[in-house]
Amino acid sequence: MTLRMMWPLWLTLLVFIPLLVLAIWKIRTSHGQRRRDWWRRGAIVLTALVIALTPSVPRTLEESLITNVEMYFVVDRTGSMAAEDYDGDQARLVGVQQDMVALTQAMPAARYSILAFDSQTTSQLPLTTDSRAVRAWADTVTQEITAYSAGSAIDRPLAALTETLAAAAERNPENVRLVFLFSDGENTDGSNSQAGGGFESFAGLEPLVDGGAVLGYGTPDGGNMRSYDGSSGTGFGSDAPYITDDTGQPAVSRIDETTLRTVADQLGVEYTHRITPDPVEPLVAGVDVEEIAADGRRDLTTYEDVYWPFAIVLALLLAWEAWDLTREVPRAGRKRPRDDDDFGTADDDADDRAAVPAGTGNGGR
Repeated sequence: MTLRMMWPLWLTLLVFIPLLVLAIWKIRTSHGQRRRDWWRRGAIVLTALVIALTPSVPRTLEESLITNVEMYFVVDRTGSMAAEDYDGDQARLVGVQQDMVALTQAMPAARYSILAFDSQTTSQLPLTTDSRAVRAWADTVTQEITAYSAGSAIDRPLAALTETLAAAAERNPENVRLVFLFSDGENTDGSNSQAGGGFESFAGLEPLVDGGAVLGYGTPDGGNMRSYDGSSGTGFGSDAPYITDDTGQPAVSRIDETTLRTVADQLGVEYTHRITPDPVEPLVAGVDVEEIAADGRRDLTTYEDVYWPFAIVLALLLAWEAWDLTREVPRAGRKRPRDDDDFGTADDDADDRAAVPAGTGNGGR
């Protein structure tokens, strides 16, 4: 048995201890029905305290090790990912869409998370077991708005990815973490930087990464990119004008495989060039979960909450309390004072006659 606690212990005690003290004091100073009422209210506080502490029974699972897999998709949404050199003349993001869905199908029992980066990095999907959420996001992903573009930087998601993986490792150290980075490798980082410039190393993440891959999109010849203003009639797959360079000609984006291979080496994962919708199963076929977990991360501990009997008792006590309170309402309503203009009742007339002294009025004659 263990306590998982809905609130921090200090906050739980701060809320419930004064209520328990009040109930005990009222029990000691009250009598009759009032004492029984405070016994009931004390029981309400006590059962609520037990629920707040959340008693649970830990259970260790060994047969479902595959569910320990966490897949992190890091997706480049910069304008260069709209370059039309994937599988002929399709945008690179089309390949990303297909590969993300295919990877979830190749690892159907995993948990999935999505980080996307363009001019900034955002968490698009927290860890979930719902592969349909990945498909829904992939089906609707767009490039960044062209006017807001700040250039490409391969290390832009590094800080967010580091924070995400570190938190996951602290929360569930027994889990297996796979990272898949989808990008063309361009590293211009704004108009004042040079293509192919340096970037911050991903090597610090290697202890947190158990597998995955860097997937590179684009060709050495490159492709042009449609402009995107946020409306449905622009961006890749539309007839919007092409993004132009400083000369006024359609800009050309080319894959930087040197950068992508470097990132893959730093993460300790493989690099693969994706120019056609080839199968992705080889990217996860070498993920031997049992071998990865041979360092002791074989067991998955779950908790079964056992506070439900107290919840039933609390519901009954609250129903009892509500019933008693409703019985007090009509009783209180009968104690209102009598107005001078009220017609007297039979009891009032009897009281009036009793108040007349003997021997006075007509009766005294």
